[in-house]
Amino acid sequence: MARSLTQTGTAAEAKSPIQVIERMMKLLDVLSYYHDPVSLKQLALETGLHPSTAHRILAAMSASGFAERADPGTYRLGIRLLELGNLVKSRINIRDSAMPQMQALHEKIGESVNLGVRQGDEIVYVERTSSGRSSVRVVHLVGARAPLHVTAAGKLYLAEFSKDELREYASRTGLPGLTPTSITSLPALEKEIERVRRHGVAYDNEEIEQGLRCVAAPVRDDTGELVAGLSVSAPAERYSQDWAPLLRATAEAVSTAIGHLGPTK
Repeated sequence: MARSLTQTGTAAEAKSPIQVIERMMKLLDVLSYYHDPVSLKQLALETGLHPSTAHRILAAMSASGFAERADPGTYRLGIRLLELGNLVKSRINIRDSAMPQMQALHEKIGESVNLGVRQGDEIVYVERTSSGRSSVRVVHLVGARAPLHVTAAGKLYLAEFSKDELREYASRTGLPGLTPTSITSLPALEKEIERVRRHGVAYDNEEIEQGLRCVAAPVRDDTGELVAGLSVSAPAERYSQDWAPLLRATAEAVSTAIGHLGPTK
């Protein structure tokens, strides 16, 4: 009779592949909570599966590389997940992920939204939503470059530097000024970067072009690394402090779209 019941149970599982997949996903979720290998008993307890069912599914997962058997009776996530994760990551395009969010913010506030990435000691603007309310500013055209210390997006990257790295940047570039309000001394730059770290956003107070102000928020990838700066630029007379929280929320949405799991720093 026991054998007959086992056969019946196996047949039932074979007829409900969706249920098997759901159970596999539960096991993956629990395995992801732990850094160390997890015992079969603990996995069964947290997923609500019978130990024999969990063992059978884990055996199939291990054969496919989605799980690995560590010490006897313990399991951890498999290397196949890393391979698939890297494949997904390689296909993520920051510009494509950012544009819908940038356009939505642009429509909400009516000003230009820019996406900038670091190349050496400069910010390069790789995407932009144009504002019909003012003439196009050359400094924020796609492909335009500017020193890190005179742009809001560039200051985000400088905020990632150590104290020594910031000094090296200042020494290497000489901190050239582009307008009367540009930061051109190390003490002033250090003070400004500390402000960026405190607030989580960066500002350009007419430092790259007179009459133009900008605020930027960080975009981070799945590792937490800063991969882009999202900014709003506008004539000084139209600039609003209310844009900062909207921009930060937009940058966090873009970060989430490319795999970041927590709030931006």
